[in-house]
Amino acid sequence: MARPTACAAMSDPHPIHPIAEDKRQAVLDALAAIEREHEVRIVYACESGSRGWGFSSPDSDYDARFVYVHKQPWYLSVNERTGPGEAQRDVIELPIHSDLDVSGWDLRKALRLVSKSNPTLLEWLRSPIVYRQDEAMATELHRLAERFYSPVAAWHHYLSLASGTFRSHLGGDNIRTKKYLYVLRPVLACQWIECELGAPPMAFELLLERLLPSGPVREAIDALLVRKRRSAEVEAGPRVPALSDFLAAELERMNAQPPRLAAGEGRGEELDEFFRAALNQKS
Repeated sequence: MARPTACAAMSDPHPIHPIAEDKRQAVLDALAAIEREHEVRIVYACESGSRGWGFSSPDSDYDARFVYVHKQPWYLSVNERTGPGEAQRDVIELPIHSDLDVSGWDLRKALRLVSKSNPTLLEWLRSPIVYRQDEAMATELHRLAERFYSPVAAWHHYLSLASGTFRSHLGGDNIRTKKYLYVLRPVLACQWIECELGAPPMAFELLLERLLPSGPVREAIDALLVRKRRSAEVEAGPRVPALSDFLAAELERMNAQPPRLAAGEGRGEELDEFFRAALNQKS
């Protein structure tokens, strides 16, 4: 089944899958502990993964992701703090505990990724679930992400995700529910980019409402979402012809005729200026 020939108007989004209050507090406590232990300031923290996408199962992990900044001397030291010859780490990761997965990137790393229009970071900034943020810095991060957004880089990223998962997991007669969604989301993200709507949202509902507001494929997806939200992560079911045929046709089309899309801006002094200003802010 071919993709829609026109990009439909978008209505108000559906509510995103809620975060249990005790889990929200657990994430906030973990973020506060990270700030104390590592002497950093967390400027943005959100939910990623299936809970951010809006199709989590009851047993899905809580994937908290954040951007943090050290005090200025950390970036200006002569001797690196991790050991001789070792680069200072620009990632903080907590051991996965139960269903809580918490990790983040240093601001300098995040800004380098902004300059490359990294789709993962852009999704974090568009997460429907924000645990905490520095309002001014988050606003500027959003502006910079828009400024350096590269449609062609994003399109190829999502096409690669969709193609790889399709080849690896959608070839049999019994398919894990979430694998369908892991192909559908990037395929619709590619369509979103082709419609020149900017960087794709993290929330799956927004992709659906804009690109598949109705029809047999949408009905099959809605049924899949109901099953996914009620079942375990490992749940599998029979192949769904409407979805498999739609995805196969879309991937064939996109691989055969990649669209002409703009590239990003690359490096810019704005990133350095923002980084230096962030280091001069008091915690």
